[in-house]
Amino acid sequence: MEKALKQQQSNCIKVVLFGPESTGKTTLSRQLARYYNSVWVPEYAREYLQNKWNNERKTCEPKDLLPIAIGQMQLENTLAQKTDSVLICDTDLLETKVYSEEYYSGTCDPLLEKYALKNTYDLYFLTYIDTPWEADDLRDKPEERQEMFEAFEAALIKYNKPYVLLKGDKQTRLALATKHINQLLAKKNEVKP
Repeated sequence: MEKALKQQQSNCIKVVLFGPESTGKTTLSRQLARYYNSVWVPEYAREYLQNKWNNERKTCEPKDLLPIAIGQMQLENTLAQKTDSVLICDTDLLETKVYSEEYYSGTCDPLLEKYALKNTYDLYFLTYIDTPWEADDLRDKPEERQEMFEAFEAALIKYNKPYVLLKGDKQTRLALATKHINQLLAKKNEVKP
């Protein structure tokens, strides 16, 4: 099982859209993938949990978190082989860890926690809560957006992850994100003597 959670080596820059639900992560992931003519890794939990809801009328339970994490890493590892430039990740295992701790009394499966901290990314984009809330079958904490945002930011700070806060409308966020990704790409493409 550990192998399924491990990040495989790749030649691309990896950035993560990170933050509470309904803060524009998927929208920006798609925009960035189009902008860079690259690929984006969707959030596996959305498909997994929507299927669970459709079939069982149940929401996420602690036992779902490892299968979600494994599915997420399978997607990421597969799609990372399809680009040499930038891979846009709509989420990562650290996001799953934060949700686990926030929803399940501060607990997280030790295996999930291990790889949430071990897998690495070049940059996180922390999405702020200044976007309108959009309800769906899975989103459930519109009144706790500030607390959730603070939990996500605290995790980035605690684990010393490089991040940029994204606020504002779609164009503002896209402009700031591409500025930072362009800097990463320029460093990657520098010719070393």
